[in-house]
Amino acid sequence: MDLSIVDLSPVPRGGTAADAYANTVEAAERAERLGYSRFWVAEHHGMGDRLAGTTPEVLLGRLAGATESIRIGSGAVLLNHYSPFKVAESFGVLDGLAPGRVDLGMGRANGSPAADRALGTDRGVENPDEDHRERITAVVNHLRDAYPADHPYSSLSVPGSVEGPAVPWVLGSSPSSGAIAGELGLRYCFAGFIRPGFAERAFAEYRESFDTEAGPGGLDEPRGMVAVNAVAAETDEAAARRRAPAEATFRRMRRGELGDETPTVEEAVDELGGAPEPTPATLDPDEWPRSISGGPETIAGLLEQLADRVGVDEVMIQHTVPDHDDALESHALLAEAMDLDSRA
Repeated sequence: MDLSIVDLSPVPRGGTAADAYANTVEAAERAERLGYSRFWVAEHHGMGDRLAGTTPEVLLGRLAGATESIRIGSGAVLLNHYSPFKVAESFGVLDGLAPGRVDLGMGRANGSPAADRALGTDRGVENPDEDHRERITAVVNHLRDAYPADHPYSSLSVPGSVEGPAVPWVLGSSPSSGAIAGELGLRYCFAGFIRPGFAERAFAEYRESFDTEAGPGGLDEPRGMVAVNAVAAETDEAAARRRAPAEATFRRMRRGELGDETPTVEEAVDELGGAPEPTPATLDPDEWPRSISGGPETIAGLLEQLADRVGVDEVMIQHTVPDHDDALESHALLAEAMDLDSRA
């Protein structure tokens, strides 16, 4: 099974956005050496004190120069904020900087009313699914120069490399996103750390609606990946303790009290009233935790179980580990557990 990473560029306690970006670059370089398949960066708005990852297309330019072989990409560009042509141009440039190894993960999300107003985003779209489908189609047509000769955009060109263009992915956390990806014949990544209960339904919708001819995708068959919040440590108990910030953050989100900083392990354990229980080595058939943890043997088994449930052979790792060194160690242990081919 292949393993990949999505990085949110968290601002370290007492640090700055510059520190966050430096950590992201280091994480990408190490992921390449460890044998990870992809390294994606995220887009969040209005949370700059906590998450510095606001502009994937800019940060990916830095990662293009810092890496040589690992695929790099967005997890995700939020298309409801932007012009499809501009997104295509940005990722055409990135393909020119990292020929043949750029992924364009496309999603959608509304932030706070203030952030959406500042971005010029229309929050009153009559049919959000149709709007999203049209935006994705437009991006892919621009990237692939696929508009027919009589289309108003047929004369527009996008820069890139002979190995490109960037590979489009649809990202989402609901069955509707799976259906859109399938109808367009594109690759699909489900965010299992957001709405894990929808994972199996979303992939079922993806495969049932998959059409090799109706959309711009060009795939012969469905191709998917599931993203999970997962951390590893030397033992199941140590990994569960390392998982505490994720559990505390989820509780805060439910209360609508996220705060400006991710809790440290010690703060999270205190907030939770103790360290979380280790994730069981075998999950119940209807159990899909929002975060999992384990020593190498346990975490490998858990990732295989979740991948098998949705029928994919690649898992993307997201985590909420506030200490950068702990995060890097977790990535290394996950790579070892899944027997990735090191590029060192």
